[in-house]
Amino acid sequence: MGKVFLIGAGPGDPELLTVKAARLLAAADVVLHDSLVSAEIRALIGHSAEVIDVGKRAGSKLLTQDEINSLLIANARARGIVVRLKGGDPAIFGRAGEEIEALREAGVNYEMVPGITAAFGAAAAAGISLTDRRVASQVLLTTFSRGCEASALDWGAVTSTTTLVLYMPGPDYGEVAARLRESGLPADLPCVVVSNATTSRQQIRWSSVAALASEEKLPAPALLIVGRVASRQVQELAASLGPHRPKPERNRAISVI
Repeated sequence: MGKVFLIGAGPGDPELLTVKAARLLAAADVVLHDSLVSAEIRALIGHSAEVIDVGKRAGSKLLTQDEINSLLIANARARGIVVRLKGGDPAIFGRAGEEIEALREAGVNYEMVPGITAAFGAAAAAGISLTDRRVASQVLLTTFSRGCEASALDWGAVTSTTTLVLYMPGPDYGEVAARLRESGLPADLPCVVVSNATTSRQQIRWSSVAALASEEKLPAPALLIVGRVASRQVQELAASLGPHRPKPERNRAISVI
């Protein structure tokens, strides 16, 4: 029996792949990849490998999750190196848990190879520190839930010293802005939208919670960073709090909701 490698492809720039990920892509017998994996990274897959697109386009899935799980198991039983290639990091909103469970139940050997998650790629592209100790004490990574799932996020956990990173904010920035205001965040709180981070198609839009609703929508995949760290004048902002400002709490571990 072969082995399945759940590999993080990072935010898009092939130079941000780990050395291990690049080596496995070159040696793979079969690669099942998501739609967020860039063409530049797919070009690193060995010529002899079978490449299977299992991504999602415009809300429609090519395959169900159960079908993807079955493909992983079947190929692991027939091949040597099976790569499940995901954008960003497989452990951050990558549905890796469901695939790991299926592989365990089938007795298939697997290994996770982490990648740079979109939050870190977007922050690097914008040149900001998500945990700038002068203005941030915690980082919250989450997706934006709409409709009946809107209550999934405990907005009470978001404070003035939280850096909030919203994966997949969607095309309606107005709804996002309204939810942020309803949760008590100030209208002038800085935010930045980063589209296609680290790639040649990268776009960055600096804004605020109040102005977000009127911003032009950027192409997916996009990510929204909200918080004082998202100000291009963060140095002046921190200084304006005064020499006797309370020290933020010690930076906490990243929490994912």
